[in-house]
Amino acid sequence: MSRPSISEISSFLAELADHRKFGAGDYADLMCRKADLLELIAADRPGDGEAADVAALARARADELKPTD
Repeated sequence: MSRPSISEISSFLAELADHRKFGAGDYADLMCRKADLLELIAADRPGDGEAADVAALARARADELKPTD
């Protein structure tokens, strides 16, 4: 795994801003993307326990938001 690119982070932040400002996009999908990005960052920093904790919390929250069928 490699860390996320500046363009990936920028794209996520722009979509998050659009969601907050205009209600555009699916919140659960955005939180899943956030978790994905944080997991990539944590994987790039294997000795950083705080990064791993933040990524795990973000993934747990994203999973909570997923619709159940």
